[in-house]
Amino acid sequence: MTPITRRDIVLVVDDSADALSLINDTLEEADMDVLVALEGKQALTIAKRIRPDIILLDAIMPNMDGFETCQALKNDSELASIPVIFMTGLTDTDSIVKGLESGGVDYLTKPITPNELLARMKVHLTNARLTNSAQSALDSTGQHLITVSENGAIQWATPQTYALFAKAKASKNWQHSAFQQQVEQWLKHRPEAGHQLSLLKIEYPLKVTLISHQTNGDPLLRLEDGRKPTGASLLKEQLSLTERESEVLNWIANGKSNRDIALILEMSPRTVNKHLEQIYPKLGVENRTAAAAIALKVMATH
Repeated sequence: MTPITRRDIVLVVDDSADALSLINDTLEEADMDVLVALEGKQALTIAKRIRPDIILLDAIMPNMDGFETCQALKNDSELASIPVIFMTGLTDTDSIVKGLESGGVDYLTKPITPNELLARMKVHLTNARLTNSAQSALDSTGQHLITVSENGAIQWATPQTYALFAKAKASKNWQHSAFQQQVEQWLKHRPEAGHQLSLLKIEYPLKVTLISHQTNGDPLLRLEDGRKPTGASLLKEQLSLTERESEVLNWIANGKSNRDIALILEMSPRTVNKHLEQIYPKLGVENRTAAAAIALKVMATH
């Protein structure tokens, strides 16, 4: 039996009947399912009920314009990852920038050219699928990962992160107030990868560690149970390493070079190499990449 391939669902938001007719015909000929909304609030209702794969959004509409609609979509965690392409008759730079700043991934100038529309959509649908695949992979690793904005607001988190929040009785209100405020203040000091913050105003001890910054600039953090050994102490316990070896391996797992590790631990790069020469046989590996993989696996499963 031939497997059924799901068609892409496209939400088109435009108050112009002529524009809707042209776009609808173009998308249906391309074997896509089309949902239609005539204004912003209706678009939000439809998107929540039937989550589209991509949204084509007119910039200028009565009541709630495209910029407000896009911002509302991006503020909803269930809808934020849907790519939004603006359609506009406005060609001035300010309008284009406003559309991109509100969360749009692209814009098309009216009148719409069908071939250009389909080409742009194909690119953004592919990018969205790759992003969703990467996020699903992270969801399944068991790591307590979070991305936050520069003001500390949670943008995305793995299910394991929310499970740890629940274990610590960290309410939604605490996440949106105390957590956000503490992380925002911490990020203002520009912490480096590997630095930790112990969270306050909560009975159960929790910590966050800065892992890296994403391509869009959002910090990637790891939430940690304050009652369990983490980082170097966890590696020492689980892998039978010395204290110094576990510290070196911890920084290797955090992506630091030998030179960086030497500066952090106040030792020479040669000493870092000496420690690695002891670590590799203990772990049964031959290089730093394999050693880092083992360290990350230990951290992810404890």
